[in-house]
Amino acid sequence: MKIAVISDTHRKFPLAKEAIDNLIAKGAQYIIHAGDICEYDTIAYIKSTGLPYVAVYGNNDAHMVQYHNDFNLHKEPYYFKIEDVKFKLMHMPYYLTPDSDVVIFGHTHIFEVKKHENTLFLNPGEVCAREKPLSEYVLLEVDATSYTVHYFAKDIRTAQIEEKVYTFERI
Repeated sequence: MKIAVISDTHRKFPLAKEAIDNLIAKGAQYIIHAGDICEYDTIAYIKSTGLPYVAVYGNNDAHMVQYHNDFNLHKEPYYFKIEDVKFKLMHMPYYLTPDSDVVIFGHTHIFEVKKHENTLFLNPGEVCAREKPLSEYVLLEVDATSYTVHYFAKDIRTAQIEEKVYTFERI
């Protein structure tokens, strides 16, 4: 399965749309947003793709509560399954315990991926390109034996997209 993972879109809907479109073009079957959505247009666009999706509120999303019943938005930490994989999703990196197969978080605006005690920890970085001139997003591929993380970083000055691939054994 292929899962689009984004976070920290903030008030940059054009970059969010571009990231989502690129991940769908690469075969994403699900979308996960790790918070700081900030714009109605972003969550509405995610829903409009028709793909199954889930999102959590970030520390800048208090105003998004008014849309709680219209979208698949949750308080953190939020536990769910996609196929046979257990996920824990949050914005703030406060619950970084290995109690799921995959733990996804945002907030720091820094891409991070590591495996600890059979749990994959993943922060897709920032879509908004606020802390650096990079719009970052991830395609997570999960199969019976591995997690493959495709990290994409688009330089907003040149529009060039760099991809790095990280593979971890799945037990």
